[in-house]
Amino acid sequence: MAVRRAGFFLIFSLLLLLWHSVTTFFDIPEYLFPRPDSVAGAMWEMVLGGQLYRNTIASLFRVTWGFYLAIVTAVPLGLFIGRQRYFRAFLNPLIQFLRPISPLAWIPMALMWFGIGDKPAIFLIFLSSFFPLVVFTISSVLNIKKTYLRVAQNFGLKGSRLYLRVILPAALPEIITALRITLGTAWLVIVAAEMIAVKSGLGYLIMDARNSLRMDKVVAGMVAIGLIGLVLDHVIRLLERMPSVEWSRMRR
Repeated sequence: MAVRRAGFFLIFSLLLLLWHSVTTFFDIPEYLFPRPDSVAGAMWEMVLGGQLYRNTIASLFRVTWGFYLAIVTAVPLGLFIGRQRYFRAFLNPLIQFLRPISPLAWIPMALMWFGIGDKPAIFLIFLSSFFPLVVFTISSVLNIKKTYLRVAQNFGLKGSRLYLRVILPAALPEIITALRITLGTAWLVIVAAEMIAVKSGLGYLIMDARNSLRMDKVVAGMVAIGLIGLVLDHVIRLLERMPSVEWSRMRR
């Protein structure tokens, strides 16, 4: 862990040094690409003014609700479809048809249905997470060792008991990986959606800074998005350390 942290800070320091060297050596104008010290000053300005806090909370609120709704619907559906061959044959073409459609393509319809505000952004987050989670969950169920299912049947496990005691624990490692991937996608989508569909959030902050020709604030917003994404990824990775997840992973 200590080596990983040291490597992260080393890479981050080298990136800052390269950034400063390039912008200074080539004398790049601030309105094209600001220097690190200008970005740091802009970020501190937004922190003192409360802009960064308010817009970060707004983005996290939308991502939390959209992602949570996707989890509570997509994971149970994926577990069910993964075990039901006939439902899988019927629903899989529909899922594969809808899955490649970019969530951003739904923005015009989301605005027509929900108007301006949190609801269209939450809807887009839900769409960006729902279909990948369903597909990953179905795949994780199909990859469960047949031995586990035969032993469960020998012990008379059926219905909800089979799902809760065998299928879900066995599929959990792959589901956690799916959560990690889809959360990253959701964080990407919310920033893009906020540039169009709402009047708050980090995406809106970047667009507002661009309209004001404050490129230092634009890059500061980008840095904030990257740092928050890093924290969210770390939070999801903590789930991989759960005893049940580690046990299931070792038994694969």
